[in-house]
Amino acid sequence: MTPTTYSFKDLMGAFAHPLAGGMILAGNIGMGQITVDMGTEKTATDMSADGSAQVSYIAGDNGTVNIECQQTSILHKYLLAWFNYVNTAARGGDVSNFCNAALTLRNTVDGTGHQCTGGSPQKIPSKTYAAQGGKVTWVIHFADIQSSIF
Repeated sequence: MTPTTYSFKDLMGAFAHPLAGGMILAGNIGMGQITVDMGTEKTATDMSADGSAQVSYIAGDNGTVNIECQQTSILHKYLLAWFNYVNTAARGGDVSNFCNAALTLRNTVDGTGHQCTGGSPQKIPSKTYAAQGGKVTWVIHFADIQSSIF
């Protein structure tokens, strides 16, 4: 059996938004980890009293992406600026770009990845002020998340 290898350094990504521009997710930007969480369970099963099963397919490719980064990082500052752009516009009555973020992730070794579109911020993450710097986690809702093999 041939072993497989994983390295976070093999992840390449890009975050983009019309108001905030783009950010490459690679190199020394203070990134900790990224978690992609699909929001829609694809199957529901209803059981009747006599044991008959009714299986339903549920459509939907929405979900969330959690981006963990150092609280003093370039990435956190970029995401905070993005939040401020869309939040300020929405407060002023322009929600046209609120859910226009896009994220592409690709693992160059195993060839897997995600394309996420229709992204909007959940909120500014909680930030702890302490003797030692910490991490913050941005939760971004996406209307469509596609998993792929490149």
